[in-house]
Amino acid sequence: MALPGTSRCTGAATQSATTGLLPTSDLLVRACRGHRVIGGPLLWFARDLAVLHEKRIVGRGGSVDTTPSVVVEIERRRVELVMAVDDWVARNVSQHRLGATLHTETVGSVVDRLAESSVRAHHALMTLSAHDDMLHCAWHHLAELADAYDDLVRDVLAGRRRLPEW
Repeated sequence: MALPGTSRCTGAATQSATTGLLPTSDLLVRACRGHRVIGGPLLWFARDLAVLHEKRIVGRGGSVDTTPSVVVEIERRRVELVMAVDDWVARNVSQHRLGATLHTETVGSVVDRLAESSVRAHHALMTLSAHDDMLHCAWHHLAELADAYDDLVRDVLAGRRRLPEW
C-alpha cells in the first residue's frame, strides 16, 4: 500500500484502468471497503470476496450466521470468485514461463486473503480501542499482505515470477 500523498496511487489507477493490468493493492483494499474505484473486474471480484468475508467473520447486517448451509454457500461462492480471478489473470496477463520462479499461490487466492484481512482490519478499527494490540496486528497483517501482493504483481509483469496453473 502506498503512503498517502505519493503519486503511485493515481498513476497506478490510471495505468490499471487503461491497460488492463493487475490493479494495485491500494485499489483492491479500497474496492474491498466498497469505495468506487475504476479498474476492471478484479476490483469487483475483490469487493464480492470482502462481502462474503464480512458475512462469515463479522455478520454483515447482524450476527454471524453459522447455519451449515449458509457457511457452505459462502465458501462455495468464495471458491467461484477465486477461480474467476485466476481465469481473468490467465486470459489477460501474459506470463514468462522460462526461467521464472513459480509462486506458491494464484492471484485469486492472494486477493481472497487480502479481502479477508481488509475486513478483519476494518472490523478491528470499529470495535477495538486504539491502543489494542489486536488492532495494530490486524493492520500490520493487511499492510504485509498488500506489500506481498504488489511485489507479486511486479514480479509477474517483469517475468521474474510465474503463477501456478490450478
